[in-house]
Amino acid sequence: MTGAIPLAKFRIGQVVKHRLFPFRGVIFDVDPVFNNTEEWWLSIPEDIRPRKDQPFYHLFAENDETEYVAYVSEQNLLDDGSGEPIRHPQIREFFEAFDSKKSLYRLRDARRH
Repeated sequence: MTGAIPLAKFRIGQVVKHRLFPFRGVIFDVDPVFNNTEEWWLSIPEDIRPRKDQPFYHLFAENDETEYVAYVSEQNLLDDGSGEPIRHPQIREFFEAFDSKKSLYRLRDARRH
């Protein structure tokens, strides 16, 4: 018998920031548990390597220099709460309006399941 699948603390469209590193992003997908390569996981320094048995989030991310896609464990995310939108160019493909009071993007109707 396997353990229960953890419930995600954050939701698609939510703007979050990394707990340790200076970047933020909007969540566009969630894996209930780690779903990347072992090589990727082992590339993280052991002293900050996250557990695999937690939700992992796909983010359209940005830092001061660039935009990119990030894969981040739940333990390393915090609610952004700045009310500032994300500048990543792919956001328009997934989301439409941004609610600055909630730091939340609304998913495009074509992307809803």
